[in-house]
Amino acid sequence: MTDSILLTVDDGLAHVTLNRPARLNAINEDAARAWRDIAQQVADRDDIGAVLLDAAGPAFCAGGDVAEMSSLGGDTGSTIGDLADIIHEGHRIFTTTPKPMVAAVNGAVAGGGLGFMLVADYIVASESSKFVSKYADIGLTPDCGVSTLLPEAIGVRRALQLALSSKLLTAAEALDWGLVAEVVADGESDARAREVANVWLSGATAAFGQAKRLLRDGAFRDFQSNLDDESRTINAAAATDDARARIAAFAARSARR
Repeated sequence: MTDSILLTVDDGLAHVTLNRPARLNAINEDAARAWRDIAQQVADRDDIGAVLLDAAGPAFCAGGDVAEMSSLGGDTGSTIGDLADIIHEGHRIFTTTPKPMVAAVNGAVAGGGLGFMLVADYIVASESSKFVSKYADIGLTPDCGVSTLLPEAIGVRRALQLALSSKLLTAAEALDWGLVAEVVADGESDARAREVANVWLSGATAAFGQAKRLLRDGAFRDFQSNLDDESRTINAAAATDDARARIAAFAARSARR
C-alpha cells in the first residue's frame, strides 16, 4: 500500500494529503498512480460529499519528480509523458466529479504543483506560500492541466507572465491575481480549509457539488448546452427532500419579515 498520497474519510469529508515531504511532494510514478486511484475512489464512494487537499511538510508540491524520472533509464520523454497521462486522468476525475474540493496550501507551489492546486475549487493559502512556473528552467512545457487551469483562474495574459518568465508570486500577489481565494496566517490553512469543507457538508451538499459541476463543465460548452444543463439540474434539485425543506424554511422566514 502506497503512502506517497494519503486518503482518509471522516463524516463525509475525504482528506487527501500529498505525502513526499522529503521531495517537496514532487510526484513520482507511485504518487501519480496513487493520485489517479484515489480520485476514482472519491468519485465512486457515496459516503463522500467534499474533499480537502493538503500536503505534508514545508512545501505544497514541486511538480513532477523529474530527477527520479530521469534516473529510471530508457526514454525520459516517454516516461514523463506516460506519467503525465496518469496524473491527468486523476485531474479529470477530480474536476468532473460533483464533489467540491478545497485545497490548503503551505510553502512552495511550482510547475505541475500549480495544476494539483488548481484542481481544487477553493484555495486557502498560508501567507508564506510562493507560486512559480519553472517549467522552462528545465526545458519542459506545462502539464498537470496547467495550460487550462492556470489561464482559467487568472486569465491568459497573467498565465503567460508566469509561464514565460521566472516570476514568483507571493501569497498576497496570488490573492490579488485571483490564483487563490484566501490568505491566512502560517499554520492556519488546514483549519480554515476544513471550515470551508464543513460549510459544504453541513449545508445542501449535493447542490454545492452540482454547482461545481455546472461551472467546471460550462467553460467548455456552448451557451445553449449550459442553459439546458442548468434547467435539468435545478429541476432535479428542486425535487429532492432537502431542497423542499430548505425552500419551505426560506419561504417561512420571508413571510415573517
